[in-house]
Amino acid sequence: MIRVLLVDDDPLVRAGLTMMLRGASDIEVVGEVADGAGVAEAVRRHTPDVVLMDIRMPIMDGLTATRTVAGGDHGGAGGDCDRAPQFIVLTTFDADGLILDAMRAGAAGYLLKHTEPEEIVEAVRRSARGEPVLSPAAARTLINHAATGTDGRTEQARRTLASLSDREREVARAVAEGLSNAEIGQRLHLSTGTVKAHLSSALTKLGLDNRIQLALLAHDAQAD
Repeated sequence: MIRVLLVDDDPLVRAGLTMMLRGASDIEVVGEVADGAGVAEAVRRHTPDVVLMDIRMPIMDGLTATRTVAGGDHGGAGGDCDRAPQFIVLTTFDADGLILDAMRAGAAGYLLKHTEPEEIVEAVRRSARGEPVLSPAAARTLINHAATGTDGRTEQARRTLASLSDREREVARAVAEGLSNAEIGQRLHLSTGTVKAHLSSALTKLGLDNRIQLALLAHDAQAD
């Protein structure tokens, strides 16, 4: 079962998401939170695989909450969390700045609330498998970001990636192209397990939370 935590200050939105997700036999809603300030404790208590996160909330916004938990600061969890869950930002806002901020905060996905229900359900499944899930607007933003890199950002990204092994950099470049682990394995003649190991090693060395952050960095390094 995929364990999901819902974070939204609107009880009607939470109720709707709960009803939608409970229609899937492989998904379980394990908790609800009405504000970002309660996310760290809820993650520790419920150990979700995926968190559906709103952005605009009254006490702590969703980006701060995502950064706090995905970045390894479990708000006093004391190391009880074996790993941070995957975060999908689910919001009504599609501003480029918010999308990039969400990715840098550690979100593994960005969807708009008017996304079709079956697409949200499938996004939860994909996120639980470690795959990125992006709305068309979010995907365009990442493409534009890659196409408009500044020299300073490009050089910094290249210096950062230089700490990786040659194989890890190859995996990072493939991730930036949007390839799945299986597709990367086919291209590099590696098993999927080996690809996962290289990906995990790269994320650890760079202090990143997920493959989207790695893709952003690899895009920056390739920008001219």
